[in-house]
Amino acid sequence: MNSETTRRRFFKNTALLTAGLGLAPDSYQRHAQGATAPATPVANPVANMPRGRIGKLQISRLILGGNLLTHYTHSRDLKYVYSLAAKYNTDEKIMETLALAEAHGINTLSMHNPPHPMSVLRRYRKERGGKIQWIICPTAQVTPDMGEYRRHVEELMADGCEAIYLWGVHADALVAQGKLDLVARAVALPKEYGVPSGVGGHDLAVVKACEKEGIPADFYIKTFHGHNYPTAPRPDEIKGAYQEFPGYWCADPKETADFMQTVEKPWMAYKIMAAGAIPAQAAFDHACLNGADFILAGMFDFEIAEDTALCADAIKRNRQRQRAWYPDLEGVA
Repeated sequence: MNSETTRRRFFKNTALLTAGLGLAPDSYQRHAQGATAPATPVANPVANMPRGRIGKLQISRLILGGNLLTHYTHSRDLKYVYSLAAKYNTDEKIMETLALAEAHGINTLSMHNPPHPMSVLRRYRKERGGKIQWIICPTAQVTPDMGEYRRHVEELMADGCEAIYLWGVHADALVAQGKLDLVARAVALPKEYGVPSGVGGHDLAVVKACEKEGIPADFYIKTFHGHNYPTAPRPDEIKGAYQEFPGYWCADPKETADFMQTVEKPWMAYKIMAAGAIPAQAAFDHACLNGADFILAGMFDFEIAEDTALCADAIKRNRQRQRAWYPDLEGVA
């Protein structure tokens, strides 16, 4: 396949070009129609990627998502894509991808902590001198004794992890079960070690519950994308659809954007492209315009240069959005 033919260019040149963005249809159509042109090169990629703060950490507004590095690609029923990603993203390719991300101004990654990918991250730091920061969600269950969860946190601290958050899979379940005491304990534990501690979620109920109960999360990681792709839930299917079908991770984009207007904590939006179903430029515009402070994006190595340019441009064009940037975009390079 020609290098010019990527999954994003395919979508940019097909029916998705005419789809309207859920919360900003004019913006979506305007940028999607121009998306066939290559991204404008940047003279100094590192200098052009804005950063924000979480605690004492300076974090690039675009964060490298970990699913492609852990080979969990969220490819719906296309099962072969999992093995394809695993064959492509070898250990060496992962380290090349991390270095390329750093060269383009991405100074942070986020993923969960399966043993082998974690070993690759350790090798990248030790063998390649990598500086990229880690925001990791432990996969251990949160139980009343906190035993296994504490062990995972302590291992991450020993590895030099910079921030930790409660995995969205677990947070969704704990909130649904009314176990907010365990959510609070999971948030408190990393703080004992002096690192920022957040909460992830697919369900907006997670963020709502944390805010209502005053759980002192330092940041949230919440799914966010429009429903402007062919397999997105239709209005009569939206409620709970993301629980039944793996492609539906943001049940109600407008409700999410509206509620996050009331939240004065950093918000990282993830799954913004609905696993490749939404063009990158439209996804970045949607997230930035509608309140996200940081964006997690899973990227293959050949996508990083274009995506960082597109994201930096989306941030620049949406600096005067309705929701304030947390923390303020000004004052941080």
